[in-house]
Parts: sequence; C-alpha cells; structure tokens
Amino acid sequence: MTVSNHLPDISESESQPSKTRLKQEMHALQALGERLVELEPARIAELDLPEKLIDALQEARKITSHGARRRQMQFIGKLMRTVDPLPVQEKLDAWQHSSLKHTAWLHQLERWRDRMISDESAVTEFVQSYPQIDVRQLRTLLRNIERERQADKPPKSFRALFQLLRQIIPE
Repeated sequence: MTVSNHLPDISESESQPSKTRLKQEMHALQALGERLVELEPARIAELDLPEKLIDALQEARKITSHGARRRQMQFIGKLMRTVDPLPVQEKLDAWQHSSLKHTAWLHQLERWRDRMISDESAVTEFVQSYPQIDVRQLRTLLRNIERERQADKPPKSFRALFQLLRQIIPE
C-alpha cells in the first residue's frame, strides 16, 4: 500500500491565514468601526474614508434597534476591509491621547485651585512657580470665594479663579 501525498503543502498553508485568524481580523475591523460611529462628523471627515463608509457610519448613529444596529455594524466591518486600518487606528489613538492629556491638565488646574482655597502656603508656592500671575487679582479672587461661600452665593469667583489658572498654566 502506497501512501498518497494528501498532506497540504507547507508553503500553501502558511500563505493562507486560518479561519480563526480571519474571523479575529473581521471582529477587530468591526470594533474599529464601532469606535468610528462614536466620533463627531467633523472628526470622521478628517479620516479620509470612502464615502460609502462615511454614509454607513452616519446611518449607524441613527439606528436604535439592537438587531438593526448589529447588522449595520457588521456592514461597517465589511466596508472597513477596503480601508487600511492602521492610519485610522493611529489617528484615533492620537486623539484619545490628547484628550487624556487635556483631562490631566484640567485636573492639575482643579488641584491648584482647591489647594489655594484651603491653604495659604499653596498661594505662595503658586506665585513662586508662576511669577507672571497678578498676585493682587489672585488674592482678591480667593477673598471673594470665601465671602461667596459664607453668604451662600453662586460660585462666581470660584469659576473666575479656574479661568485665571487656565490662562496662567500652559496645557
């Protein structure tokens, strides 16, 4: 009995990705499409996507039915196969990174504001760190914040202090 050569050619099996691998890639493209649906239209326009894909993304934003939305997302995943996902992914990651940096900056401003309201030594430290600030204006705002709190008034000076910090501390 001779053994016939029914084994697949090694080079042939290496060149074709497995069915599992293809499925994973399709799901990754669909997930990327879901992230695109969440973007505002101005951001989508910056991505240089095919018109048919942009239309599908806009349509998906309107769909509320779970089943219809799932089918639309599958369609978007199919359309994503014609697009190189790497530049799109890089742009989304860059936007997210800049958003995280912006949020961290806002938290830094809030920490300075809260520290200066509660601790006089923080005011001195801030003035030393940022000498360009108008110290008189800063102290006036801090006094007004205390008065507004005692009189149970709206936090007008509290907000004004935050705006002043936004001008002084670079992002």
